[in-house]
Amino acid sequence: MIKLFEQDPYAPIQYVYEVSNLLYKGKSEFQEIMVLENPFFGRMLVLDNVVQLTEKDEFFYHEMLAHVVMHSHPDPKTVVVIGGGDGGTLREVMRHKAVEKAYFIEIDKEVIEVSKRFFPELASGMDDPRVEIKPMDGADFVKSKKNEIDVVIVDSTDIVGFAKSLFTNEFFDSISNCLRDDGMFVTLSESLHFHKDIVIEVQETMARSFPVVDLYTAPLATYAGNWWTFSAASKKLGIREMRRKFGIETRYYTEEIHHNAFLPRGFYEKLLQRKLQW
Repeated sequence: MIKLFEQDPYAPIQYVYEVSNLLYKGKSEFQEIMVLENPFFGRMLVLDNVVQLTEKDEFFYHEMLAHVVMHSHPDPKTVVVIGGGDGGTLREVMRHKAVEKAYFIEIDKEVIEVSKRFFPELASGMDDPRVEIKPMDGADFVKSKKNEIDVVIVDSTDIVGFAKSLFTNEFFDSISNCLRDDGMFVTLSESLHFHKDIVIEVQETMARSFPVVDLYTAPLATYAGNWWTFSAASKKLGIREMRRKFGIETRYYTEEIHHNAFLPRGFYEKLLQRKLQW
């Protein structure tokens, strides 16, 4: 049987997956795209030889990226999803009836088309009439908005290559400027096991643009390091509090998960002070 040897740019280990079928292989303007089938994980989306999602466990990541800030915000009517061309994060955002408008910003149109073809369940939110798809750089899009957005969610690839523009001081300033006064923002920020210094750096960079910054985590089997982090920020409201009643259909995320996902205060402070060594 063919095997995929993953080439994660940050991981100190290498994951190997059995490939029972190669469904698609192509190259866009930005990256190589493959869709594989694995006996355990089902269909897998692979970009530049790094696994982005699997059918079996994608919901852990997409639910946690979307629903924490969507429930922390008191009234998320206008939402921006940057990246996540597979549509999984957008699908979760559109479960919220409060959303009146969602901008879906994905620089690589080919990822969207591949997902529609091979992952229709993930791409289902793209057909929602509240969604406007814009194939462009997310950093450029947020610069065009001023005090108009309630929630911004960044679902990018690893912090390398063209995705680097989504983790700069300039980008975080643009996010802050595009948000309304009670606006919130969340982005992936790699593994606490393998990428502790990157996690801290993202937190510190966000803190230069936002008065409220926090960190929560989720277990993800197919992302190197497994203990995955999400860096969240707000212009004034605490993110740990749920301000909207939980009432959507989910597989992992719940009110209890929301509260328990955040790092304990003492542990979080030690992390930022670089007092935790591993």
